[in-house]
Formats: sequence, structure tokens, C-alpha cells
Amino acid sequence: MAVYLDDWRQPARLGPIDDRWSHLVADTDDELHEFAAHLGMRREWFQHKESRPHQAHYDVPERAREQALDLGAVPVTWRHLGRMMRERRTDRVSG
Repeated sequence: MAVYLDDWRQPARLGPIDDRWSHLVADTDDELHEFAAHLGMRREWFQHKESRPHQAHYDVPERAREQALDLGAVPVTWRHLGRMMRERRTDRVSG
């Protein structure tokens, strides 16, 4: 199992934080929540829709990027992450 951090780095203001944001995903939601907690992220920041469970993620500000990588997140491109999410969607539909 692994946790992945993409290189999206989308500029945006989320609440009081104006930064560049990337997506943190994992092979399982439990692993994702545990990793996010180590980063100091709150559970309510979890991005999840029942109709799209393959897209579950946390948004990570640029200022937390190095910490996430130091904790073991695997850097991936946003395109690679998109392929991973499509594969998960396909696996859920066919499985």
C-alpha cells in the first residue's frame, strides 16, 4: 500500500489559505486518513463523494508538500494520478 502526492499545484484560496494545492491519495481510505493525520490535516478536509469513491483525496498546500514527501508520500504526476483514478473507477464497476 502507498500514499501518493501529485504535482498539480493549482493556485487557489481554500478558506483562509491562499496557496498552490496538490492531491494526496492512497490505496485505501484508512491509509489516507492515517497519513493525513500525521500531516496535521483534519478529517473534515477529506474530499469524498459517495458517487465517486475512486476520487477520494485530501488537498495538500504547497507549504506541506516537502513534509508529505519526507513522511513517505510517493510523488506522481497529475496525469498518472488521473490514470490511477480511472483504473479504480473501472475496477469498482467491473468488480
